[in-house]
Amino acid sequence: MEIKILENKTAVAQSFSAYFAELVQSQDKLYVALSGGSTPKTVFDYLASEYANKIDWNKVFFFWGDERCVPPTDSESNYKMTVDHLLSKISIPEANVFRVLGENDPEEEALRYAELLENTLPLEKGIPQFDLVILGMGDDGHTASIFPNSIYLWDSSINCKVAIHPDSGQKRVTITGRVINQAKHVVFLVTGASKKEKVREVIRREGEYNSYPASMVNPSSDSLVWYLDQEAAQEIK
Repeated sequence: MEIKILENKTAVAQSFSAYFAELVQSQDKLYVALSGGSTPKTVFDYLASEYANKIDWNKVFFFWGDERCVPPTDSESNYKMTVDHLLSKISIPEANVFRVLGENDPEEEALRYAELLENTLPLEKGIPQFDLVILGMGDDGHTASIFPNSIYLWDSSINCKVAIHPDSGQKRVTITGRVINQAKHVVFLVTGASKKEKVREVIRREGEYNSYPASMVNPSSDSLVWYLDQEAAQEIK
């Protein structure tokens, strides 16, 4: 595990974007699972403004680690957020973007997306392998859309499952632990003081860490990097 502590959210975006650009340059194709949330939004804005013409987007293939079960025009859609902040501002082939169809029946879509991953990504030990999985972490220690009260979804033998947000009851399609931990590289993007306690517990394996899905991220490649701002890293410095 590598931990990068940056000054603020913008510095996190700058540091990660440089890493991302180098990763694209080093490979013929880059298969990426994207995350929603406020920190990725800042990252997407920075990539769009500083790297739109510096990255060969033809080599990049975007998927989503999780998606809310809403139409692609809904303000809660992770896909819409990515379109607004990144995809609409770069030259990436439409065929390189594989969205979760959040408007469809959740159970059927989870099966469809699981099959899409198997048919599109390289397989390693029979499991679809992303080059990069980007994750966030919620104040409750959830990651992707696997929440503490449904942590059992992490160990599913299926690539994608339907998760239910514990407060809103909203359904989501999420990749499971087998896919996350099979990735060549996994990155957490975590900012803000509200995350500091969970960051400490997960990284230092303290307190109730084993009840937080984020603590189960342990890629077999051993390539795991946390990008934190000063606020999120307060309790581990």
